[in-house]
Amino acid sequence: MKGTLPGQGTPRKPSTSRKPKTSRRPSASRAASPSRTPVTARRLSRRAVALIVAGLCTALVALTAAGLTLLGHRTTDRVASLDGHPVTRDELLFHMRRLAPTVQNELRNEYRLRGTIDWNAKAGDKTALQRLETRALDEIWRDKTTLVLAKERGLVDSVDHADFLAELSDENRSRAAGIAAGRTVYGVTRFSPEEYYTHRLTELTTNLEKQLGTGGADAPLQVTDAEVRKAFAADRDDWSANATTYQYRQLVVPVPADAPADHSAGLQRRVTAAGSLAAVAAREPGARLTTGTYDGGGSTGPNAHDQDLMAVLGPLAPGAISAPVPGTGQITYYELVSEDVDDDKAFAEYSRRIRQSLVEKKFDQYLQRRVDHSDIDVDTSAVDAINAEDVQP
Repeated sequence: MKGTLPGQGTPRKPSTSRKPKTSRRPSASRAASPSRTPVTARRLSRRAVALIVAGLCTALVALTAAGLTLLGHRTTDRVASLDGHPVTRDELLFHMRRLAPTVQNELRNEYRLRGTIDWNAKAGDKTALQRLETRALDEIWRDKTTLVLAKERGLVDSVDHADFLAELSDENRSRAAGIAAGRTVYGVTRFSPEEYYTHRLTELTTNLEKQLGTGGADAPLQVTDAEVRKAFAADRDDWSANATTYQYRQLVVPVPADAPADHSAGLQRRVTAAGSLAAVAAREPGARLTTGTYDGGGSTGPNAHDQDLMAVLGPLAPGAISAPVPGTGQITYYELVSEDVDDDKAFAEYSRRIRQSLVEKKFDQYLQRRVDHSDIDVDTSAVDAINAEDVQP
């Protein structure tokens, strides 16, 4: 037995005897007027047009909605831009999370905060989160400018954060494949995003400094010999340590096993009053006074004693006596007699380091000028939408 669906009756046969409403019986007293046929045609045409227009409107609404949805996604993802290069929300959060420990320490030191930092609490005229956002954006402007420079110089293909993450993934896959194949892989076996970001930016900065520092007088980071000489003369003492010969006296005063608690303080007063180690040596039981020469060349070597000696003698002016250097059962004082600097040796040894320091300084200035003249746009509503939970790693 066949059932009947609700609302479904017995099908009716189509009737062939029914005529269109517009037709007239042959026996009608007035024949169909030729002028009325176009009227019927126009009515049908309007109906068709109405259907077409309705369909087009529906399609247009759907396309517009889809377009707005896509645009909405893009607007939400893009929180800022530098010279047209987008800064995405993920990119800003990456930098905020990376800088969070640094900003927390700065806030603790500046405002003497203790315990866990509340990102929503005020720190001065801003919340801690707002300070972190500002710090992260400032870093993005400089880093993104570095990447733009690198792209202009053919060092990278893209400055986008998503492409950086893809490059990180490729690098880690390559390292994993190398390890699996038994090949030597230098450095870490796998980069974290933060590690690879620092590694990549450092490498790009080094290459940019080389490129921008060569090419003659027109090179923006070109450093002349005269500039190196001037920098050396301005900080002669700092650059001359390894080319300085020191004449000094050394006084070693034993500390008796039963010495009172104020023995060291009393010795210090006597050294200060005497004004020279020779005068103290004649009065202190068991004191040993010796002289020595140090040429400064050992301060960069593996000899720990030379490094310690340089640390004591370096800040002294001729005739000055060092602070006491405590040891096991004894106290040692140093007196600088004289120092002689070999300028030619010092310049030869330090000129390369001075030149590099000047290149780095010029690069920082060059980069900052680029940032200052960049077209920077920030979607404040998108940035303000970031909350403390988003910053959690």
